[in-house]
Amino acid sequence: MNRIRLLPEQVANQIAAGEVIERPASVVKELVENALDARPARVTVEIQAGGRGLIRVTDDGVGMSRDDALLCLERHATSKIQRAEDLHLIRTMGFRGEALPSIASVSRMTLTTREREGDTAATQVIIHGGKLLEVKAAGSPPGTCLEVRHLFFNLPARRKFLRSDETEYSHIHHYLTLAALAYPEVAFTFTKDGRSIWQLPAVA
Repeated sequence: MNRIRLLPEQVANQIAAGEVIERPASVVKELVENALDARPARVTVEIQAGGRGLIRVTDDGVGMSRDDALLCLERHATSKIQRAEDLHLIRTMGFRGEALPSIASVSRMTLTTREREGDTAATQVIIHGGKLLEVKAAGSPPGTCLEVRHLFFNLPARRKFLRSDETEYSHIHHYLTLAALAYPEVAFTFTKDGRSIWQLPAVA
């Protein structure tokens, strides 16, 4: 009897999530970096309960087609590189194609996206714990909105090690401050538990 076997995709994604996603701030970082790579004019971040209840990152960037919206949830699917030589020419923040499937495997995630160019409808993908539940057309402005709810809902041991809401919030706030300073040409809005923390206009 063979003792070595391939892990199911869902288990592999949860293991990868342990390397990519340490806390809610890790999710915010990955989603905001993806948003910034989409060349937006504005990025909006909303959180609830220190990010463990809700993280929603919305941008008005280039958006994705229906096919790309589905493909981006597969491991190692990326628009950033195509061959090994491209690693020397990277101008984006992410390129491995692991963040979104990792996040999706440990949360209840909804992706809504619409291409900036063209007249196609938006696509909405709902995925819980790595399981694809629904793909449908939706009404949405151009750009992408990623909503992550109940982080680590299916990994109670990981959820138990999260700190207080205020501590997790402070990590998110720190990262977003650095991102906003690094990208002054992008307008940033940050909302916590329904209350506006700051709205930073773009600086040319």
